[in-house]
Amino acid sequence: MIKFFSKIADWLRRYDDAHNFTCDICGREVFGGERVCAACAGALPFNRGHICPFCGRRVSEPGVCIECKDHRPAVGRARSCFVHEGDAAALVLRFKKGSRYLCRTLCDFLAPALAAEFPDADALAYVPMTGRAVRRRGYNQSRLLAEELSRRSGIPLLDAAEKRRETAPQKSLGRREREKNLEGCFRVTDRAAVRGRRIVIVDDTFTTGSTVSELARVLLRAGAACVDALTVTGVPDRTFAARKAQTN
Repeated sequence: MIKFFSKIADWLRRYDDAHNFTCDICGREVFGGERVCAACAGALPFNRGHICPFCGRRVSEPGVCIECKDHRPAVGRARSCFVHEGDAAALVLRFKKGSRYLCRTLCDFLAPALAAEFPDADALAYVPMTGRAVRRRGYNQSRLLAEELSRRSGIPLLDAAEKRRETAPQKSLGRREREKNLEGCFRVTDRAAVRGRRIVIVDDTFTTGSTVSELARVLLRAGAACVDALTVTGVPDRTFAARKAQTN
């Protein structure tokens, strides 16, 4: 019976992968099964051009961003598909606010980025949430993305860490406050699964990097060979954002 329902679930997943009738951004009808129409895809703020070699932020000129000059993230490299603005930021917000089906749409962009940026990755990880936080939201968006990427890439998903306590909302906190807020909140539960692995943490947005950095630290202490991060969007370097605001 379990096998039967598993087959049904797999068939439904394949059907969802192959069938999409409207663009997930503008709502216009699409005819090739794409999740984002060509016009909307072309207008998305891809994180191309100059980026910081460490955190992957969009920068105004080649070199290390201001944030990393002051304090580098604990991950080896972080990369984001998009700058956190416009329709890309709106997609992430909708995904976090209940539209969990957008996981497939976002992974249409994450999957090729994973293959291009981290071809030697041998494990994926997600940012754990407390049970209470998962119940409140209904799902862990980071885990959904990592599970879908694991399914598409064949790279194993690690379920080897947990969040031990609730933390204050990060949105209104600065980088140093975020780091203090997250200090000691993650714990590796399966050190053997982590040891020697080249891990990529998958998440929705890279803001200050505090969350992935704290998780990376515990994974590295548990013996991971290296830990990188891949997110859908990344907040740009402050100088880039300031210059863009001046030109608008």
